[in-house]
Amino acid sequence: MLKRLRNLVVPPSVEQRAALLEGKRITYTLKRSSRRSSIGLRIDDRGLTVSVPFRSSERWLHSVLQDKARWVVEKLNNWRADAQKEMRWADGETVSYLGESLVLRVVHGLLATPVLQSGNELRVFVAGSIEPPDIERAVSIWYRHVAGRLFAERVAYYAPLLGVEPRAVKLSLARMQWGCCTPQGVVRLNLQLIKLPLRLIDYVVVHELAHLREMNHSARFWEVVKIACPDFPRLRNELKGISLGSL
Repeated sequence: MLKRLRNLVVPPSVEQRAALLEGKRITYTLKRSSRRSSIGLRIDDRGLTVSVPFRSSERWLHSVLQDKARWVVEKLNNWRADAQKEMRWADGETVSYLGESLVLRVVHGLLATPVLQSGNELRVFVAGSIEPPDIERAVSIWYRHVAGRLFAERVAYYAPLLGVEPRAVKLSLARMQWGCCTPQGVVRLNLQLIKLPLRLIDYVVVHELAHLREMNHSARFWEVVKIACPDFPRLRNELKGISLGSL
């Protein structure tokens, strides 16, 4: 009988809590489950959820939360920023380009080039009625076009300085990486880079090209980066402060 009781699965319990993390009061959902053997943290549109073993101690929970405090606060801020900046894809909205904001203008008429930058405006030419998804699609195509051209130009400029020859330069839609370089010599640069200042684009370009000489992040790798990007520590820190999910 005792053996049978020990084998019973205790139903999970759920409660709402709050903790002081990085000087901020963070509310979260605590889930206790007999099926868990470790503590897990998840952040989504419902906020922070902490899943713990059923009999885990308060001291262990507090220690993990404090250890992950910076990560939790940054992730929550990113989620809130995304929720606040719902893009309507309509006339008067703003889009990012090379670190600047362009005012989106929907213009009735047809041009050979359906999207055209003019000063601080990005004009999307349409015929008749058009829906927001159509505007978004047109701007996305424009982003791809200008990014492909600019990234190729920056690679062509920096590759000779580093003494490397990439086999190809391709656009990436990765969610976690600004860029990557394969052992076969293919450099991939995230499309979202086109929204950042040119100095950060150049840093990522140099970083990935440097991998063609050092496929690691050793001291020798950073010496290669330094050849074309002497102030890389400042640029690297600046880029770390930007979340791909916030663009």
